[in-house]
Amino acid sequence: MIKSILDNDLYKFTMQMAVLELFPKAEAEYRFTNRGLQRFSREFVEELRRVIDEEISGLRLTEEEYRWLGEKCPFLKPMYLEYLKNFRFKPEEVEICLTRENDLDMRIKGPWHSTILWEIVLMAAVSELYFTTIEKEWNGSTKNPGTPESATLESVLEAYGEKILEIGKVLEENGCLFSEFGTRRRRSFELHDQVMRSLVRIKTLTWLKPIGTVGHKWIMGTSALVGLRYANRFAFENWVDVYNGDLGIALTDTFGSEAFFKDMDLKLSKIYDGFRHDSGDPYTFVDRVIEHYGKMGIDPMKKVIVFSDALNAEAAVKLKKYCEGKINCSFGIGTSLTNNSEFFRESPPLNMVIKLHSINGIPVVKLSDSPEKETGERDALRVANYIVGRKGLDE
Repeated sequence: MIKSILDNDLYKFTMQMAVLELFPKAEAEYRFTNRGLQRFSREFVEELRRVIDEEISGLRLTEEEYRWLGEKCPFLKPMYLEYLKNFRFKPEEVEICLTRENDLDMRIKGPWHSTILWEIVLMAAVSELYFTTIEKEWNGSTKNPGTPESATLESVLEAYGEKILEIGKVLEENGCLFSEFGTRRRRSFELHDQVMRSLVRIKTLTWLKPIGTVGHKWIMGTSALVGLRYANRFAFENWVDVYNGDLGIALTDTFGSEAFFKDMDLKLSKIYDGFRHDSGDPYTFVDRVIEHYGKMGIDPMKKVIVFSDALNAEAAVKLKKYCEGKINCSFGIGTSLTNNSEFFRESPPLNMVIKLHSINGIPVVKLSDSPEKETGERDALRVANYIVGRKGLDE
């Protein structure tokens, strides 16, 4: 299911390097949350345990991958590449069990620099296992849109590839620069591979490059280690210290975008190439970003917004048109590429996340610009909302 240690999101590696450099002794705990209605089985848990113990634990950086990273990701320092060369996933960091409601209870505990790589590979494994052990009908035993009545897995993959080719052409024709964000909720490795094979038919392989900056975990962890009130500022100043202005897309909604804009002063606004939108109304966000740059005396056309909140091709095209002449934009598109709900109409993707829960025993939270995306313990959420000025303590 996970074929390589690099079968992961790039930003997990960039954050891992930053954690190693600045917070090497920090201890972390992550927790799995199932936001959907799908449920699991004891056999599923046993197989997931086997995959963790026997498959993921054996992953290691090959010499070819080591050289490739050095060439394609010059911002990764030689000392970090040596660390990654010797890195091994530790199965004992992952605890899993089935709840009374047949939901999945999964927790990852250990050094932050070590546990940070688990999130994406575990979610990819959970998703693929679910669609191979519990909900198996999608794989050819029933009809899918665009496939013959007596579909096989091969015909499903072929039809899915044509679907992705259509999506890619729409994005290309409308000038939507995008990156593929779909590893975490993909239906299977083979289907993900089919997605990439379809996308490269639009252009040549030379356009492919690894892209990724920072996730919510970096800012959430900083809030516990450095301070919550100005956590965004501390996190992005520390990021500059590590990467010297490289990887300059700032994620905006960890504690709500208003708290972010208060912390994004003139220096940081000039250093960072742009902002990433991941929750809340994207059109309101565009206007707010342009207003922010205007107050700073910065030309928005020299900056970029990266949209990444549950996007599909139609939404991306509309946002591209809204941004034209105002600000540059690009898109991170995930689940609609690797687990498209329009194609698998009777078999929706899992709606799940693995989020940082605590650092050194201190609870951390994500507030977001969408209430349903809030994560963290109730009291920690209450305090964080108060500190960043979103709610009173009794609200």
